[in-house]
Amino acid sequence: MFPVGDDNSQERTVPVVTFALIGLNVLFFLVELSGGDHFITDWAFIPARFSQHPETNAVTIFSAMFMHGGWLHLFGNMLFLWIFGDNVEDRFGHVKFLIFYLLAGIAATFSQYAVSPESAVPNVGASGAIAGVLGAYILMFPQARVNVLVGRQMVAMPAFVVLGLWIALQLVSGVGTIASTDESAGGVAYMAHVGGFISGLLMTFLFRGSSGTGTAT
Repeated sequence: MFPVGDDNSQERTVPVVTFALIGLNVLFFLVELSGGDHFITDWAFIPARFSQHPETNAVTIFSAMFMHGGWLHLFGNMLFLWIFGDNVEDRFGHVKFLIFYLLAGIAATFSQYAVSPESAVPNVGASGAIAGVLGAYILMFPQARVNVLVGRQMVAMPAFVVLGLWIALQLVSGVGTIASTDESAGGVAYMAHVGGFISGLLMTFLFRGSSGTGTAT
């Protein structure tokens, strides 16, 4: 299943923060491409390096959120942010949504760090922060209809089904990566996805304030 859109007919505001985050991610990736391996080494979050010198590497917690491992990685993340971010931003408000996004990214980074603090593999990507957005979306808009590609057919499915299957896959894959002893190769930081998603769920109770649970949009 591949999400391609949802119903935004009830949105009240223009999602300027979502648009800005997408623009920053694309811009940062272009800079990353021009900077090559040295740029990645300098600005990616590397757990082993952070363990040794956390004070000088703290900035990479944020810079790594805007870096990606390739065009497909970037496209997938920005698509998810485009589909789900605008609804959450509409409910939280612009400033709260930006803070929420960054906090989810931080939580995701440290979730991955907790299971591999001595890894020398660079961690990059907005996936953890976006997983937090998905956590907020599934809690506030569980019945929202999400259009997904299933084979060659477009099917509208409830958000709790689409995103529930997504997080289940992350949990299963995350358990597998914890059991793995190979620290030399890169891959998907599944525990960052899990940590970001759970933090998004929890923070939603704080960030949505008194607006209550969401109706489907």
